[in-house]
Amino acid sequence: MSIARLVSFLSVFVLVACGYSEDEWQAQLAKYDQLSRQHQDEQTAHQKTREELAATMKRVTDLTDQLKAMGVNMDELNQQLQQTGTEKEQLAANLEQLKRALEEYKQRAAALERIKARFDMLRGKLQKLTNLGLKVEIRRNRMVIRLPGDVLFASGKDDLKDQGKEVLTAVAEVIRNDKQLAQRYYQVAGHTDNKPLRGGRFGDNWGLSAMRARQVLLFLVRPTDAKGGGGGLNASLLHPAGYAETDPVNKDDTDEGRQQNRRVELVVLPDVEEMLDLKSLI
Repeated sequence: MSIARLVSFLSVFVLVACGYSEDEWQAQLAKYDQLSRQHQDEQTAHQKTREELAATMKRVTDLTDQLKAMGVNMDELNQQLQQTGTEKEQLAANLEQLKRALEEYKQRAAALERIKARFDMLRGKLQKLTNLGLKVEIRRNRMVIRLPGDVLFASGKDDLKDQGKEVLTAVAEVIRNDKQLAQRYYQVAGHTDNKPLRGGRFGDNWGLSAMRARQVLLFLVRPTDAKGGGGGLNASLLHPAGYAETDPVNKDDTDEGRQQNRRVELVVLPDVEEMLDLKSLI
């Protein structure tokens, strides 16, 4: 016998013993039955909401794993998600609190899906460059086109080689012929290995990396019909930066590693909408 029914029978016994009429104790019995059914309905709704919350939390975890597999740094976000999840476990004492937690996770999952969709779109648009042998990757939450330095420049020089001009022409053509890519902002970032450079016209690796970035930028914004060619990109959307050896992609203890670190990157800067989405996840 359930606790609710036992309470009902005991209540009837007390009512009869106290001299209540049959109609009165029947009314009390009906009241207890109604409360019991209401309690059961609330328990069922509570369990359903818990299951939906668990499914949505799994969806967030799966999306986060997909973004990490793409190269997006999600460590800080994962910590915040875990902390939020712990807090919601502690606060989930009633149905309304569970519903609020569920809505928050739905919004978080939707934001992750929007970010993943944007990265997928950019990766698809730049697929042609991958087919040409260039590396398109995500570093520090930004899409990066990696241009090998040894292909662009001779050792210690900032004069573009003919092969380098051909590569930059192909990159500019892909960007110029796509309306969305052509309207994005880009950073042209020069990088060197860790071998020190002293004296000369560059002074040090900072000077060499900055001047190489400048030469790449100048070629990309030069008109396509200029002498020696050009990329024909919008000069107001590109800016150069030199990082010297401070941002390596490989260890500088081998020739192969140093070769990979000598590079120029074309970094696709996030637009306002993407920055708002990332902010909403914090």
